Amino acid sequence: MYNEERTLTKKLIIAEKPSVARDLARILNAKTKTKNYFEGEKYIVTWALGHLLTLKMPEDIEKSWAEWNMNQLPMLPKKLGIKPLPKTTAQLKAIGNLAKRKDVTGAVIATDAGREGELVARWILEWVRFNKPVERLWISSQTDKAVKEGFRTLKPSKQYDSLYHSALSRSKADWLVGLNVTRALTVKYSDNLSAGRVQTPTLAFVRNQEEKIEKFMPTTFFTIELLAFGQKGKLETKNPHQFKERKNAEEFVGRLNGKIGHVANVEKKEKSQSAPLPYDLTELQRVANNHYGFSAKRTLSLVQSLYETHKIVSYPRTDSKYLPRDIASSMKERLEAIAGSFDVAKRYIKAGSVVKQTAVFNDNKVSDHYALIPTEERVRAEKLSSDEWKIYKLIVERFLGLFAEKHITETMRAKVEFDGATFVFTSNLVKQAGWRGNDEVSDKQLDWSKIESVKGEFSIEKNLTSPPKALTEGTLLEKMEKSGLGTPATRAEIIEKLISSELMERGNGTSILKTTPKGKQLLTLVNPSLVTPELTAKWEKELELIAKGKMKSAEFLNEIEEVTTKLVREIKQSEKSYKDFAITNKKCPDCSSPLRERNTRDGKFYVCTSCSYRRRKDAKISNHRCPTCHKKMEIIEGSNGAYFRCKYDGTTEKMLDKSERKKKMSKHEERKLLKKINQESEPEESPLALALKKAMAGE
Repeated sequence: MYNEERTLTKKLIIAEKPSVARDLARILNAKTKTKNYFEGEKYIVTWALGHLLTLKMPEDIEKSWAEWNMNQLPMLPKKLGIKPLPKTTAQLKAIGNLAKRKDVTGAVIATDAGREGELVARWILEWVRFNKPVERLWISSQTDKAVKEGFRTLKPSKQYDSLYHSALSRSKADWLVGLNVTRALTVKYSDNLSAGRVQTPTLAFVRNQEEKIEKFMPTTFFTIELLAFGQKGKLETKNPHQFKERKNAEEFVGRLNGKIGHVANVEKKEKSQSAPLPYDLTELQRVANNHYGFSAKRTLSLVQSLYETHKIVSYPRTDSKYLPRDIASSMKERLEAIAGSFDVAKRYIKAGSVVKQTAVFNDNKVSDHYALIPTEERVRAEKLSSDEWKIYKLIVERFLGLFAEKHITETMRAKVEFDGATFVFTSNLVKQAGWRGNDEVSDKQLDWSKIESVKGEFSIEKNLTSPPKALTEGTLLEKMEKSGLGTPATRAEIIEKLISSELMERGNGTSILKTTPKGKQLLTLVNPSLVTPELTAKWEKELELIAKGKMKSAEFLNEIEEVTTKLVREIKQSEKSYKDFAITNKKCPDCSSPLRERNTRDGKFYVCTSCSYRRRKDAKISNHRCPTCHKKMEIIEGSNGAYFRCKYDGTTEKMLDKSERKKKMSKHEERKLLKKINQESEPEESPLALALKKAMAGE
């Protein structure tokens, strides 16, 4: 059968992940499965595993660059080649063999429809020296309908050359700036100091906010309110902190007490508010962080699963909140797909599936992908995890708002004047709940137009100025977006890199972000131009111009090389000092050198600054229970190996090695043995007891 299949001409499809390849193979009827690909009559579907290749490291280009030496900086290679990633060479080799097959007449790039997805596939095709026609699958959802339509309308890959050049330029810029500045800082200050064109200004946002909080001095102030008809009117003043002392406020009120105020002005304003537009990725990450405490990375992972695995949302890594006009015809079908889980969708279907928020359809504001919305695939809520459902619900509720009426309120403002002092009463009336369905509609409102005067009754309230709020991932993402730092696809990764580099950390049990002592120092050592977002934002705009074919990548990279040279020169000439706050007073038991504290995925460790010694800072909690108090025991690293210890009663137990654990009896064997022991340990009757029993029986 295999030989028969090979007699036909076929296209080689390159997906980004095995899961996506599996779905494409099913839709394209490629049923023959092998370790590295699926095959059918017309298509061979294979996959990458994210990136299979990467830019060469300095030592791969120039042997002398293997040594971290300040004299060799900056490193500005004439050509930055690519090399395979060691863990995925088998898959890369398999794709190379498929590309050489005579029956393969062309390829289709089916990786993620975005900048990085383009780079993943282009590097593979470059490495295997593919010289046959290449087409591009560009879709915004993974449903069967979208995939089939995408394959009917494949585009020549040349139409996406500019996108590839933008991705390649971004990768090269990160190499040039990141590796050169990181090496210069690390060599200069003898510690692993990581800097980059996007991560450094991002770190600076967090530190700048911390400095505002640290400098903040709370001050007391007093406010005056007029009480009338169960409402409170605020004193109209240019400076809300006008009264620093209660005495001053009391003197002010004393002049007004007992006087009659006159209603000078009453105005009503009706305000209508359309539902918010659907989410782009960054706003979804912000809202999920605020509502559920999800990290940006966690939200991206969840929405990626909804897109790839469940196929119930559109492409997640989007920067648009708008929809193209040709999507309008599918809106009813999308409503029908969610109607089983969202009753309000049924109501909108009965009303004709009319989109009220028509501004959402705007072709000019849709770039590579449109907003995050549900697909036409029916949702099966029981298949989603709790966290997936939370993210899906956020996306659907925004989508449903497009079909809802406007939210209409009426605001009444009444001004009451007292001897030169003006107090303002404000009240809001909901006339139509619209997309804010939970707001209660009311027609009851105090009509100030029928009131002429008010007797003076005042209250004085003591207040304290509030400090600026610390940045969370949600508010940091907002700042990154406004300043043009990163893209929706990369912002989560940037935050995670700052944390893994020990430059930033999350607050215990909160989503608040903090800079570490190391991060604070880095910002004082690194070049000022890298700390502010302006330079990086300029580069991001230029990368967008390259993607649109409006700027040459060579021009951009020449600028990057010039800036890199300048940055390295500034570090070399710097006279600033650095203190490694991670160095502790503890000594290595093997060589007596100081121990450095390191954060790892497995917890905090003490690592020797000279030899290979390392141990945990805090004991690891195991699932092994204390035989006395039944609480979880700690794992202690002793000189004779690891052992269990209960921190509550001091009980210790030997920690079995793997072979001993395998020999350990099962629960069933344990119960059987205990039963036998209990039976054997029952006391035998004494001769006297036997004699008495016999005598009793004789009676």
